[in-house]
Amino acid sequence: MADNDTNREHRGFAAMDEEKQREIASKGGKAAHEKGTAHEWDSEEAREAGRKGGRASHGGRANEERSENE
Repeated sequence: MADNDTNREHRGFAAMDEEKQREIASKGGKAAHEKGTAHEWDSEEAREAGRKGGRASHGGRANEERSENE
């Protein structure tokens, strides 16, 4: 008996080509802005998100290296 998880191909949204995914996602974003429910980032929120992303992508190493050099 084969393991279904390893043999399963992408389905639904994941099976679409990237351009089609972008087109659908764009429509959702535009609809949210028209409806007034889309999130709008202020500069402080964007700055904090960038910090969090940097820590996550570097595994916290960037902060460790900085504190060692100080």
